[in-house]
Amino acid sequence: MNDVRKGKIGSSRKLVIFISILIMLSGLLFSRMLLSLGLTVFAGACLVHRNITDQLKTFFFSPLLWSMSLLLLLPLVSGFWSQDIATWSQILRIKLPLLLLPVCFAGLNYFTDKDWQRIAFAFLILVIVGTGWSLWRYLEDANSVQEAYLRAQTIETPLGNDHVRFSLLVSIATLTSGFLLLTKGKTFQRRIVVALLAITFILVAYLHVLAARTGLICFYFSTLVFIIWVLWRQRKIPRYSWLLFIVLLLPFISWMAFPTFKNRISYIKYDLSFLKNDNYRSGSNDGNRLISIKAGWRLQNNHPLTGVGFGDIKNETDKLYQRKYPQMIKADKILPSSEWMIYGAGTGWPGFILFSMVMLIPFFIAPLQKQIAWRLLNISIVLSYVFDIGLEVQYGVFIHAFILLWWYKWLGSVPKFHEIAKNNE
Repeated sequence: MNDVRKGKIGSSRKLVIFISILIMLSGLLFSRMLLSLGLTVFAGACLVHRNITDQLKTFFFSPLLWSMSLLLLLPLVSGFWSQDIATWSQILRIKLPLLLLPVCFAGLNYFTDKDWQRIAFAFLILVIVGTGWSLWRYLEDANSVQEAYLRAQTIETPLGNDHVRFSLLVSIATLTSGFLLLTKGKTFQRRIVVALLAITFILVAYLHVLAARTGLICFYFSTLVFIIWVLWRQRKIPRYSWLLFIVLLLPFISWMAFPTFKNRISYIKYDLSFLKNDNYRSGSNDGNRLISIKAGWRLQNNHPLTGVGFGDIKNETDKLYQRKYPQMIKADKILPSSEWMIYGAGTGWPGFILFSMVMLIPFFIAPLQKQIAWRLLNISIVLSYVFDIGLEVQYGVFIHAFILLWWYKWLGSVPKFHEIAKNNE
């Protein structure tokens, strides 16, 4: 009788967790309130049970899980020398999922490959809906939007119009659909395969229409790495070399087909022309990013052991701007545009080194280190932080924590791609 009752409770709990994941993903794209609601329900279902002690042991014995929590711990510790406690507290609230989600996922051991696969399909559907909405907004006034691309503006996107994070999400969705096709394509019905191919095509095209560098860099780099890996693994260069040709041809096709892509490239070339002399120009995108990174580097080296504290990064960066660029307008006084510089400025060289370690640990997680899809996912995430600060905003924190942990659990339940490729020969 007790076993039957436990089974029913377990099934109900699993259903609640599954629904909460769908709510979180929906909220990620369309509603902060839904995201917070889903996260609250998910945490409650994952943490309120009798086996929480075993779950915590799993957390502390898993390098991926506990290392992710360091991304919250470092800002937390810096509170001892941060003067702006209000800003510091806000940063901690934003980064809280970096501890909460790893602890929750430590107990998610009863989801099967089919369950994670359903989540993957839900993720793809939501991203394609978000992409469709963004394209609709673009087509409402295409000429004005295309002209705006010459002024560093972009198409309106989900995620609160955060085009950088959305482009990363679309790039990850492209990887997800490709992974499903390569690992499960022969077991899917024909209509599902056709749908996945269509989704992949639409997402790749949209990345070029949106023309956000983060998504494009992640897509191209991971795609090229995958093709090189296939050529090396299969030892059949003539058979697969056409893939490399198509990928290299894509930018030229996009230049001719998508005015937004062409205008974005034109603006980047114009903007980069001001970087040669290290001059400040109001409204410059790349120029201001480079200036901000240099400011972060200076803060890190001026306070090598502790940094200035996460709560004071903004104030200290503004002081540097005021001294070197007194004419800089307020809108251009941005945080250091690299997560390495954020952690370096906030907690010194120890923070810079620990952040680097956290980024590297996923590449050495057994047995996932041999999964090419896992490597590509982590390459995309690491690349996105070189010239962006996704971990300083709510959407970016959730994308980092949830996507990595979802794939960590999912890929642990499916065959390695090289085994599938070998069986298909």
